Amino acid sequence: MISEDILAKEFMRVVNHYYPKVEELLDGCYVKVISSYWGRPPKRLQYIAIYCSNEIMPYVQAHKEVLREIAENMGLVQVVFLNATRLLRDPMSKLKHMYPRLWLDLQLVTT
Repeated sequence: MISEDILAKEFMRVVNHYYPKVEELLDGCYVKVISSYWGRPPKRLQYIAIYCSNEIMPYVQAHKEVLREIAENMGLVQVVFLNATRLLRDPMSKLKHMYPRLWLDLQLVTT
């Protein structure tokens, strides 16, 4: 099994090699591969999560077809875009306590 970190790095390498302008946009984002299980028997599904700030989100979403094509070619299910600014400002979010490292990385993305 290939780990999520290796898949995320490979995704960024492919984006950098074939779409350097998109890679410049993703430099201001946090890219992560997330695994989930669904169905009976449980089937492992992996997808790319791209955490962006409010300012960068529209520019990154303009290239969503390219990013989804790369993800599908790598055997990933989908690409999901998440607003990091909203996640950090949500008063009900338990992200800081459950995933402190992700919370710190998102702090860097939004500043």
